[in-house]
Amino acid sequence: MDNIYLYMIIALAILAIADLVVGVSNDAVNFLNSAIGSKAISFKTVMIVASAGVAVGAVFSSGMMEVARKGIFNPSEFMFDEIMIIFMAVMITDILLLDFFNSVGMPTSTTVSIVFELLGAAVAIALIKIGHDGGSFGDVINYINTSKASQIIFGILLSVVVAFSIGALVQWFSRVLLSYNFEKKAHWVGALFGGFALTAITYFIFMKGLKGTSYAKESYDILGGNTMSHFLETNVLPIVLVSFTFWSLLSYSLIAFAKTNIYKLIIIVGTFALALAFAGNDLVNFIGVPVAAYNAFLEWSASGIPAHEFPMDVLAEKVPTNNWLLFMAGMIMVLTLWFSTKAKGVVKTSLDLSSQGETKERFQPNFLSRGFVRTAMVMSQVSSYLLPQSVQEKIDKQFEKPVIKMPKDRAYELPAFDLVRAAVNLMVAAVLISIATSYKLPLSTTYVTFMVAMGSSLADRAWGAESAVYRVAGVINVIGGWFFTAFSAFTAAALVAYLLNLNLTVMFPVLLVAALILLIRSSMLHTKKSKEVRAEDSLIKAESSSVQGVIYESANNVANVVKRGNKIYTNAINGLAKQDLLSLKKNKKQIDKLSLEVDELRDNIFYFIKNLDESSVGASNFYINILGYLQDMTQSLEYISKVSYKHVNNNHKKLKFNQIKELKEVDAALESLFNDTKAVFDSNAFAEIAGILDRKEEVLNILSEKIQKQVERTRTEESSPKNTTLYFGVLLETKDLLTATMNLLEEYHNSHDASIKPATIASPEEE
Repeated sequence: MDNIYLYMIIALAILAIADLVVGVSNDAVNFLNSAIGSKAISFKTVMIVASAGVAVGAVFSSGMMEVARKGIFNPSEFMFDEIMIIFMAVMITDILLLDFFNSVGMPTSTTVSIVFELLGAAVAIALIKIGHDGGSFGDVINYINTSKASQIIFGILLSVVVAFSIGALVQWFSRVLLSYNFEKKAHWVGALFGGFALTAITYFIFMKGLKGTSYAKESYDILGGNTMSHFLETNVLPIVLVSFTFWSLLSYSLIAFAKTNIYKLIIIVGTFALALAFAGNDLVNFIGVPVAAYNAFLEWSASGIPAHEFPMDVLAEKVPTNNWLLFMAGMIMVLTLWFSTKAKGVVKTSLDLSSQGETKERFQPNFLSRGFVRTAMVMSQVSSYLLPQSVQEKIDKQFEKPVIKMPKDRAYELPAFDLVRAAVNLMVAAVLISIATSYKLPLSTTYVTFMVAMGSSLADRAWGAESAVYRVAGVINVIGGWFFTAFSAFTAAALVAYLLNLNLTVMFPVLLVAALILLIRSSMLHTKKSKEVRAEDSLIKAESSSVQGVIYESANNVANVVKRGNKIYTNAINGLAKQDLLSLKKNKKQIDKLSLEVDELRDNIFYFIKNLDESSVGASNFYINILGYLQDMTQSLEYISKVSYKHVNNNHKKLKFNQIKELKEVDAALESLFNDTKAVFDSNAFAEIAGILDRKEEVLNILSEKIQKQVERTRTEESSPKNTTLYFGVLLETKDLLTATMNLLEEYHNSHDASIKPATIASPEEE
């Protein structure tokens, strides 16, 4: 039995590596968001700076098991065997929970997850002990530090509100003072902003990044014989004043003489600072539990006392960590930063919600987001009445965004926000986390950095009438996810601890294998999802400014819709014939996806027309018509797919043999027509469209014949109203589908100029 604890230590070491990977994937958003979103520096430079920060932070990490030191539970109340169950439950739950959030691209707090997992697992074991000893439920307070849990929950609520409010306030004042033409302001303005921002960030590096480390606590300053940590705590004002003077003078020199963009420097230093603080302080969230378990294992092994009789008083002390272990953990974090696609997904969520421009909105509005937006609009109207008109106009002028003229190959690569907002995000997050650290308040870097970014987005008017309701819904979803983290971490860890306690020898390998299978499955699903996003058959936006250019660019989209539409129609008919509900449900999802892609192309019309010159109006008319016909086609397919699914799902009577036979004949005629159409557009052989158009009457006659037969059947023998409604509905929508397809072909036939070949049409890059 004793050997199982050695196996558990080995498993915890492996889980620690996995936890580092999923933890960095989740927390990378904290320090990558501002630099990537502003495009202040290249992505490669951002990654190098962040990697340096992570590596330095890991080496300088305090290496203490923070959550044990803060006393989430009282270790002296538990025996070695119980502690090992708690730690194993925590690590298994933590990896699965963080991986789930990473897979859906949602940022969450590693600090909160580890704290509530420890709390949940400890409560479960405590209740088992109390039940075994015949105690009462109230005795759980002897095992658990309930005040700490309350303090953390209060810290979450406070940090969300404070970070959002201060981020919004500082961004509003910064924009009013600097406007969007900040690079044209006087040198002293940029110097003061640089001095203030860099002072905040460097103070943050010392207070949050270095003050709590073992090096700071063990090193002595030359003058007073005190530790660096003591020196930093007792000389806050002098450090801030000297730092502000130094950075302001340096900023002025760089702006005036070296012609340096001080805002880029702020972003580089800020990215390094947040990465350093993340690794230096949050590393314990990933390896603290395994390190504590290893130390407990060493103490127990040396004692010779049975596991169920060995108390864990040793964990009440600080748990040191080998520096080489910290270095290796730092390298794993750096590698994850470079290669994790899930990290990029989490960053994308934050950037989409804070973007200055239009993005594909990931979240649907809800009653809360609509309510918040309406309230904000009313408050905005009230403030406009209170402020004099002249003042309001001056403020509005500062928020006027410059028109950016970019080459068309860069049309969709604009920064999510400018350098001022990126600098404010880093500066405010740094200050807030520094203050909280100095007062020893429990505070999540994820919550602060995310909410500061959201507050600055609101103040910067990034959430306009077109996007506000979606962005606010996204923020509500993320915040809801944070509270879900706490609840699910507590519940899941308690359940895993209970299962392990039932039979450790059996449940330990079972749960470990289950966790491994779930991780592999999650990774495979994420890879599949990523491939779907990059799929070759996804629809592409047109960028050409000539009719002939758009004809050739859109050909792929038409071939795509025709190919997928043909498959969707056939699947619907086959599903009806076989009463295959699963197939029809899957088919319904396929048409929903296709319909969404066409809608996105239509949503892009505004930007397509904006990029056209005055001589290219014909291209816009052609493109609008093509998209209209594509939408008509998808709407008909959507109706056919949904009514087929609804009919089978409601267990209505199966279509009669003759009806199915006739629908198969229609499907065969359509399939032949669609295959020929796809071939024409795949090969850009638009001259052959005329031959397909000649077959229009042939297919329409087949449809009319089937409709007439059903009319006769209904008058004489048909007894099912549902069957009749379904059959007529499918045939009539098929007629609309055919009409939309033929209209699209006629548009191409009439607009195509055979004398202009694809090779002579300028590519978007050339234009």
